[in-house]
Amino acid sequence: MPFAIRKVAVLGAGTMGARIAAHVANAGFPCVLLDIVPPGTPADADKATRNKIVAAGYEAAKKSKPAAFADPAFASLVTIGNFDDDLKLISQCDWVIEAVAENLEIKRSLLKKVEALRKPGAIVTTNTSGLPVASIVEGFSEDFRKVWFGTHFFNPPRYMRLLEIIPTPEADPAAIAAVAHFGDVWLGKGIVNAKDTPNFIGNRIGTFSVLNVMRIMQEMDLSIEDIDALTGSAVGWPKSATFRTIDLVGLDILASVVGNFMRNVKDERSELKLPTFYQTMLGKKQLGDKSKGGFYKKQKGANGEERLGMDWKTGEYRPTARAKFAALEMAKNVEDTGERLKMLLGGDAAKDKAAAFYWASLSDLWTYAANRIPEISDTVVEIDRAMKLGFNWEMGPFELWDAAGVEATVARMKKESRPVAANVEKLLASGKKSWYTENAKTASGKSYFDLRTNDYKPVETAAGVWSVASAKKSNGVVKKNAGASLVDLGDGIACIEFHSKMNSLGGDIVSLITQTLKPGSSGTTLGDNFDGFVMYSDAANFSVGANIMALLLALQEGDWDEVDMAISQFQGMTQAVKFSPKPVVAAPFGMTLGGGCEISLHAAARNPHLELYMGLVEVGVGLLPGGGGCKEMTLRAVDSAAAIRKDGRGESVEMMEAMKKAFETVAMAKVSTSAAEARNLGFLSGSDNIVMNRDRVLTDAKNRALEIVKAGYHAPVMRTDIPAPGESILATLKLGVHLMRQGEFISDHDQKIGNTVANVLCGGAVSPGTLISEQYLLDLEREGFKSLCGEKKTQERIQFTLKTGKPLRN
Repeated sequence: MPFAIRKVAVLGAGTMGARIAAHVANAGFPCVLLDIVPPGTPADADKATRNKIVAAGYEAAKKSKPAAFADPAFASLVTIGNFDDDLKLISQCDWVIEAVAENLEIKRSLLKKVEALRKPGAIVTTNTSGLPVASIVEGFSEDFRKVWFGTHFFNPPRYMRLLEIIPTPEADPAAIAAVAHFGDVWLGKGIVNAKDTPNFIGNRIGTFSVLNVMRIMQEMDLSIEDIDALTGSAVGWPKSATFRTIDLVGLDILASVVGNFMRNVKDERSELKLPTFYQTMLGKKQLGDKSKGGFYKKQKGANGEERLGMDWKTGEYRPTARAKFAALEMAKNVEDTGERLKMLLGGDAAKDKAAAFYWASLSDLWTYAANRIPEISDTVVEIDRAMKLGFNWEMGPFELWDAAGVEATVARMKKESRPVAANVEKLLASGKKSWYTENAKTASGKSYFDLRTNDYKPVETAAGVWSVASAKKSNGVVKKNAGASLVDLGDGIACIEFHSKMNSLGGDIVSLITQTLKPGSSGTTLGDNFDGFVMYSDAANFSVGANIMALLLALQEGDWDEVDMAISQFQGMTQAVKFSPKPVVAAPFGMTLGGGCEISLHAAARNPHLELYMGLVEVGVGLLPGGGGCKEMTLRAVDSAAAIRKDGRGESVEMMEAMKKAFETVAMAKVSTSAAEARNLGFLSGSDNIVMNRDRVLTDAKNRALEIVKAGYHAPVMRTDIPAPGESILATLKLGVHLMRQGEFISDHDQKIGNTVANVLCGGAVSPGTLISEQYLLDLEREGFKSLCGEKKTQERIQFTLKTGKPLRN
């Protein structure tokens, strides 16, 4: 590439700027973070004083929740300084991101200095969301204008995947391509090209939607809780819905975005504005979570902490009231979002408030979005992607419209004399009935209706962006049951895909993995025609662990043979993964808990996404990892104790430290908050490659499998020479558990669990260094698991977790 990005500078260490710098560091690149010298600071003041503002932003990023840095150690990649003393540092940078206050003169004054100091070929972009991008550098040199354009990040940058790129007429396409590539591959962003219009794409559609929802709420006399029930997961929008999301973001932040919308946007819905109750809340500094109260707040009551909700009509807080919509209760039984939407819209709007709300809000949204082409975007694809990536919608406006039925909804709009967008009339006049159609020949698996050509065009994706759904369409499914599928990825690699609810691991998944990897009585497997395998799916989570409902039913019926068989089969499945003659690459992402973590631990390699919440959490329900998880943690501890320095009792300092870490990880049910932290916890190895972009995980995992095959893979042999940590370390761990109980930090039941975990990890009360086998550790695991299953309090914990989704301390 003519533009290679190896070092980045961020100008402005506010909430957004500091977190952009943190995410650049997450990708492994050095970053310079600069801000102003505090006004009135003497020129001869020390560096700490002159860097007070930038240091505050940097420290805030280090302490932020959720974490801006994927690993605290990554903060060392960020160099801080101030504009007066350190702006020359940008001369070492390939990409300079301006993220200072939304003031034209401030930006232009700073950028004039940047123009003089930047190295030849360095790209300079702005994170503005309120100023026309091209106008900021009017009068600057032609060379500078060629590398100038907009890069609009969404907050928090690590977690919000949308990066809107706003080209200017003079920007060099190669410079834009370089930033798009860096943002995609290294920052994990979904790139959306936007036009230089107010609020670009995401905030333009999002602002309209939230203002319109508030308008409808007032007209229909709905409550804050009603709206959050209606605008959440029922239609594929985030669980935080409307007002909980505003509390998280901050009422003042939304007000700023809306202010820009109202000042600069002149369209058919320009009458929309923040309602009076919202303005009143701003005046009272009721800004959301940052001020300990917004649309919701918590306070201590007679029965402990209680949650209050805002009554928008009185401006007073009162106990939250559960929204009651029969349609939403029925919708919970419909798995597919598109089908659920059709059902919700199908109600009688005259009698069903939910149906009336959805029709009013969605029909307005569809018309508004369609009218924005070609103003803010040339295609429906960019609008849909912006809303999915920037607002975490499962489906964009046009995808929702397709699900509801374009032809039928337009007919209803006309019947009710609602406005109908000219663009949808154009679609229907062409004889087409949907914005998208399937296209198995493309990596995306679909085509979109192009309003410029009046015909369908393939939805293009960047090379390496791929999904299991697309692989199914192009290559086919080899075998499928209710919980899993074996999908041909081509080139001799297959994907074992989970598709149960939350990808919980039940008999169907265990069966398909075992049939694929472990030869049966005939000596053959489902995977005989493949050279390697990947474990991955398009779901939100890799796996939340074993299906504990099935376990609870067996326990309640006293069917111990069933319990023993289930554990044995699960262990057999994880061992099939480890000892498969063909390499298995696990590609974990999202929640990878319990059994999901155990599967990953046994794979030949792991290819995780950065956002990985991985842990052996079984102690939370009163159990221990029984699918080989304890065994694998012991092996990792033993192997990491490289120098076995024995004293008279056969102990090793290195072994003791490694076992303490393994014990704490399992007994405290530690869960990583990133793939980097998962590596620190011992769930990933140093050779496991972390993928920044979720859309690239499948391709990278397949390529990793091919590399292993090409290198000549030899399956491991079950070990029989493991030096047991033994009774001395076991006694030390049990002493620690005892002291925790004495201090009343844990319960009697916790103590029993901790002692059982320690016994399994140490290989029992055997002499230190006694050679034991993997099978021996598996047997210890199984017996320990069953002993805890027999505890009444364990069954109470399982029931509580199934009911509430939370662990019970009893």
